Amino acid sequence: MHEDRAARPVPVVVVTGALGAGKTSLINAMLGGDLKLSLAVIVNDFGAIAIDEAILSATGLPIFALKNGCICCSLQGDLLRTLAGVLSVGRPIDAIVIEASGVSDPRGIIEALHDPVLQKAVRLDAVVTVVDAEAHDVADDLWQAQVRAADIIVLAKVGETAAADHASLRVRLEGMGKSLVFVADEGGGIPLELLFAQPFPREPAAPAEAPVIRDDRFVQVEWMSLRAVVLARFGAVIENLTPRLVRAKGLIRVAERPGQTFLFQLVGRRASLLPSDLPVEGARLVLIGRTGIFDAAAATAELEAMAQE
Repeated sequence: MHEDRAARPVPVVVVTGALGAGKTSLINAMLGGDLKLSLAVIVNDFGAIAIDEAILSATGLPIFALKNGCICCSLQGDLLRTLAGVLSVGRPIDAIVIEASGVSDPRGIIEALHDPVLQKAVRLDAVVTVVDAEAHDVADDLWQAQVRAADIIVLAKVGETAAADHASLRVRLEGMGKSLVFVADEGGGIPLELLFAQPFPREPAAPAEAPVIRDDRFVQVEWMSLRAVVLARFGAVIENLTPRLVRAKGLIRVAERPGQTFLFQLVGRRASLLPSDLPVEGARLVLIGRTGIFDAAAATAELEAMAQE
């Protein structure tokens, strides 16, 4: 599918969804699918410690990072430069996947992709919104913006959800006009032939009725240590911070298991610590909470004290 590349724009699929909804897992499934396409991925991590970039880099495909959690007017130039880098990697690129940060309003990305300069090089085919079937807030403005922007909805973690809650969520999505709803746990989720074929019908970009939601509603801690962590101490710090966290993720070495890296993930009160082949010397963590609730300085002090014990 590399023929006549210079004559037509490269298709783009935007994957959006709340913090911890399952965007990276979905993209990993897409990259491992039988698309027979040469894909590149742009990761819009929130913060400078790019955990999602590290996870997706293990696929061996070109991964590009935007180091700001919100693609909005201030970042359109960065997006333009990044797309130019993607298209000049020296290998044919059939399509591009943009993983939006969980704190970003996808309207900002859509507006940026409708820039006249960008439209000569890329074509927005679809916006895919991943919805955590268990942990979602239908009253949240950002959640609503991410769902409204979607051409396709993918429900993640349905197996952890009560049947009545799952049914209620589907009714809510149908009420928002979302008819293409797939379940990530059922055969991989989206039929991949829906993507990168024809763009979904989309009205020309127009000024939003409400301002694009910016990422100043969240605050983050980016913490690194060259020392392995003691598991019990790490667990105690995370347990103490969890009530004030929205999301946390990172790579850590555990003192009790020399040489082994673990991928740490936390969404709400759900946490996991799984072995990983990704390299890290000590620990790299990103903690995200809501402004006014999460005290970044206090959290950093707790982590530093843990590392020095």
